[in-house]
Parts: sequence; structure tokens; C-alpha cells
Amino acid sequence: MPQHTIERLALFGTLLAAFDALHGAGDHWAQRSQDAAFKGLQGSDLVYRDGVRVGTETDDRTGQPTMTAARLGWISAARHVAGYTAVQLTGTLAVARLLGYRIPPAALLAGTAINSGTHLILDRRAPLLWLADRTGNRGYITHCTAVRVDAEGEVTTELSGPGTALMELDQSLHRAIGVAAAAVTTWLAIRSNIRNG
Repeated sequence: MPQHTIERLALFGTLLAAFDALHGAGDHWAQRSQDAAFKGLQGSDLVYRDGVRVGTETDDRTGQPTMTAARLGWISAARHVAGYTAVQLTGTLAVARLLGYRIPPAALLAGTAINSGTHLILDRRAPLLWLADRTGNRGYITHCTAVRVDAEGEVTTELSGPGTALMELDQSLHRAIGVAAAAVTTWLAIRSNIRNG
């Protein structure tokens, strides 16, 4: 087997394992609760920074800044993806260095951009729901919701979050995209090493 083929397979396997293993840490441990709650917000309704809709507040908020729900959603999603990206990039670099491999920066950034960019889009929820509609999975999402009980004992259902089909579809798509990100990173890294080596 040619040396470049072995190197490609080894790097691809390492990147795929690192991206997949680090995914949960970046997606859950590095995510603030507030960002998890607000990243999917849509619409032009005005809200405060804590997500309370203007007109429903129970305290005096005179002078507090407001924004649209969609803007708060984008801010929350971007902050979440920044943390996710930091975990994935740092962890992947550490694994590669520990194994004695130097991934060219352009290759690593390309894979990171694929994972991070798609993560941001999918975590806004509307694109994920659109995709679910196109693939016939909306019924799965509607059927598999989660029941939540708040501090006052009020029971509500939730379309998104742990225990829901939407989260399962979200996680499976993020991981599938990780395969493409690992393949692109590998291809660019090997190409760069052949050209420079």
C-alpha cells in the first residue's frame, strides 16, 4: 500500500475520531444554558437579553436594551458555536501534536469552518426543521417531544432539547458533517504535505 494512502487513512481516522469524540464536549459542556435556550429563537418580537418578551415582564425594566428574538437567537447560537469551535480546534490540535503530526493550518481551518458553519446554521433550528420537512421527518419530530416540569410543577412539552427527535436529528447531522470535515481536512493536509515535502 502506498505511503500516502496509509497516511491519508490514518489521518482521516484520527480526525474523524477526534471530531466525533470532542463533539459532545463542545456541544454540551461548553454551551451556556442561556444559549441553549435561546439559540433557536426566531421572529421580530422584541425581547430583553434574558429572553423575556417585551410586555410580559413582571419587573421594572425601564432603560434596559431590547432586541428582536431572531437577533438574540443569532447571538446565542454564535456564542455557542464559538465555544464549540474552541473545544474542537484545541482538542484536535492537541491530539495531532501528541501523535507527532502537524496539520497545516489551512487544512485544519477548512475542516473547522465546515463543522462550525454548519453547526451555526443547524442550531438556529429553522434550517433543520426545513430539512426535516423535505425528508419526511417532521412527524418524527412532532411525535418525539419531551415533557418538562418547571419549579412550580407546571408540565409543558418541548420540541427541542434532550430527549427529543429534533435533538437526535441535530446530533446525527452534526456527526455526519464531521465525516465530510475530516475528509476535507485530510485531503488538504496530505496535498499540502506532498507539495511541500
